[in-house]
Amino acid sequence: MSNLQINRRAKKSGLGKFIFILMVLGGILGYIYTANFFEREVPVISMKNIEYWSKKQPISIILSDNYELKNYQVTIDDGKNKFILMQENLEDSNLQTKNIALTYPSKRISKKAKVVEVTISLQDKSLWNFLLGNRTTKTFDLKIDHKRPTLQIISSSNSMKRGGSGLVIVKALDEALDSVYIDVGDKIFKMQPYRKDGYFVSLVAWSFHKENFSAKVVALDKAGNKRQIKVPFFLKDKKYKTSWIKASDKFIDGKISDLASNDENYEHITDRLEKLKVINENMRIANEKLIHELSEKISTDRIDSWKIKKFYPLKSAAVVATFGDERHYYYKDKDNEVSQSYHVGLDLASTKMASIKTSNPGKVVFASYNGIYGNMPMIDHGLGLYTIYGHCSSLLIEVGDEVNAGDVISQTGQTGLALGDHLHFGILVQGIEVRIAEWMDTKWIKIHIDDVFKEANRIIDVTK
Repeated sequence: MSNLQINRRAKKSGLGKFIFILMVLGGILGYIYTANFFEREVPVISMKNIEYWSKKQPISIILSDNYELKNYQVTIDDGKNKFILMQENLEDSNLQTKNIALTYPSKRISKKAKVVEVTISLQDKSLWNFLLGNRTTKTFDLKIDHKRPTLQIISSSNSMKRGGSGLVIVKALDEALDSVYIDVGDKIFKMQPYRKDGYFVSLVAWSFHKENFSAKVVALDKAGNKRQIKVPFFLKDKKYKTSWIKASDKFIDGKISDLASNDENYEHITDRLEKLKVINENMRIANEKLIHELSEKISTDRIDSWKIKKFYPLKSAAVVATFGDERHYYYKDKDNEVSQSYHVGLDLASTKMASIKTSNPGKVVFASYNGIYGNMPMIDHGLGLYTIYGHCSSLLIEVGDEVNAGDVISQTGQTGLALGDHLHFGILVQGIEVRIAEWMDTKWIKIHIDDVFKEANRIIDVTK
């Protein structure tokens, strides 16, 4: 073999080795580039937009990474002292997410500090960046606020009856005021800004289901500081009627079956008593849930006044069923109770297909078919007060319409779970059904609504 051939073969062999080495290196680099432990995404520090910090409210932080977290550190600088608030090594935990709470360190922050700088550093377990991993840092300022809001009840209804309503007007001040509301234990009533900055108003309701009632106004600031005052209502109990109703085959095979056959959730039920139970209870609950959800809303806009006249939706009407009636349905004899429900409105009847008028202006929030309530308009009268009109034969208004006092909105009928032509009239305060009799009484409205506003206005209007 000549020297030339040997040189050529050596060159080919060297080139092959070089290409092989490049392929191996490319494979290694490709593996490194795509392997999870060489990922390049920086970890994430997430938190709500928080400006204030107090002893009352820890600050929640979420630490996360698409691979795994390695460690974090939280540093505080109050301008005088700088220290590590918390740190943790997470190498053995295999966590992708970690929730931490920054509790205010009262003994370490200067009492004169008004603002602190918080720095959070977070590292993941990636071997990227020369085995140092990916790191992120977040720095933000927090205002120190330990002062509770000031809170004062300006005026309120002097008494409340079980199932009834009341009015409360308060003054709440704080540089970082977050919310003002009325807490009755199992329900929060939102308060609407009223007349001037720092003043708030709300209707409140005592559910007829509850034997005991207590209401307290709560003012909460953005730092979590809270002040609360009990509303000095004089409470009056009210007994509601209990009725036993015999469920006849004609009733079940008529109205009950008609409602069931038009609802895919119940059309398959053939057993009479089961059908009665699901329509009177399950369907009723679903229909009332819609009503509650629609009537829970209250505007956040400030109002300067609110006037309401007594409701009188049906001329020359007779009361055929009362509010709060506890109804027990039995089949053949009272020992065989098959269903139970509450009547949360006032049934009024006059002539067939009588005109229904709204007594106060408002905005239509619902005008359609609603199960046991049949064709049902619903009107928002402001300040969380809503009216519903059930079993209508026709609907003369649409959602979004603005109605005036005296407008004819529908006609009575027997749609839904109604055996005769009548109106089911209901009133709600922020999702709670209330006694209709109060809102149909001019004297009650004057004492519990108008006079409360007058007293509050007299105080507010002379205050700078």
